[in-house]
Amino acid sequence: MYDVAGRLTPDSYRELAAATFREMVVAGYTSVGEFHYLHHQPDGTLHEEPNAMRDALRDAAETASIRLVLLDTAYLSSGFGAPPEGVQVRYSDGSGAAWAARAGAGPAAIHSVRAVPRDELHHLRGRHPLHVHLSEQVAENDGCLAAYGLTPAGLLHAEGLLGPRTTVVHATHLTDDDIELLGSTRTNVCLTPTTERDLADGIGPARRLADAGCRLSVGSDSHAVVDPFEELRGLEMHERLATRARGHFTAAELLDVATAHDVLGLGDVGRIEVGARADLVTLDTTSPTARASWAPSRPPRWSSRATGSPGSGTPPTRPPRTPSSTRGAGRCCRGSWTVTATWSSRATGHRSSRRA
Repeated sequence: MYDVAGRLTPDSYRELAAATFREMVVAGYTSVGEFHYLHHQPDGTLHEEPNAMRDALRDAAETASIRLVLLDTAYLSSGFGAPPEGVQVRYSDGSGAAWAARAGAGPAAIHSVRAVPRDELHHLRGRHPLHVHLSEQVAENDGCLAAYGLTPAGLLHAEGLLGPRTTVVHATHLTDDDIELLGSTRTNVCLTPTTERDLADGIGPARRLADAGCRLSVGSDSHAVVDPFEELRGLEMHERLATRARGHFTAAELLDVATAHDVLGLGDVGRIEVGARADLVTLDTTSPTARASWAPSRPPRWSSRATGSPGSGTPPTRPPRTPSSTRGAGRCCRGSWTVTATWSSRATGHRSSRRA
């Protein structure tokens, strides 16, 4: 990963991101929240245009026809105050103030509590949306406790960074107090089951977080798998593995998780009403997954693939706002009940460079 990150230019970054975003669109994602922290040139100096890499991502999203919420990410340390190492110099602005000056206003992310020292965290207050990787691995918790005497969740709370405008990603290794803290502050949680599975990081307490009051969403994260339906299955299946019991999430709950665009600050997506965006996706009813879900005598009522099948090379284009005369014609953004008004899942798609 670091080798690739060290060689990327704005042009190659744009090409790579466009290919990834296209794959996400074909899988059924319509929005992506991108953890962006590959900011600078290989030696850590600014590009001639300071945000050339960020602009490349925006161009890529436009090319792929996916809605992008670019989370400009603060990444200042290799670990709890240690200076950046190797290719990490491309990530760091040197200080929170320098990051804020370059990033400007708007959506943002803290890579993790290990990558932004405590005395720099105040620069992230007031951002909306704000995303942060949290307690992905036990080592992060141990390092945070050693450095500050607090868990990562406890540290963010102490610095005024939890709440309904914040989304923590992973949230795999939490204490009982962490879960109560996240729930009581109504902090959102983005879970990434296929990434945790691939990296052997563990199983997060999804059901307990939901019961505590957290708004759940899913993300594609490392892109080991690009399939929103598999992420949703993972929420239920991982709970079954952890508890040796079945039936933790209803289909309606999983559908709500899949369309949680609001955690990306997109308040007009994910529901059917006048003024809301209509994310319509055309289904390929000849694909094996679609054929298995409906009989010739009636229209398809559910599908696990959007617009063709992976590799079809024909991602859909993002439609405009629905005219008032046709709004409510189907369940766009809430399910795929007919061929013409179909599944529109959100992709918190939290990608990083190791991921992020």
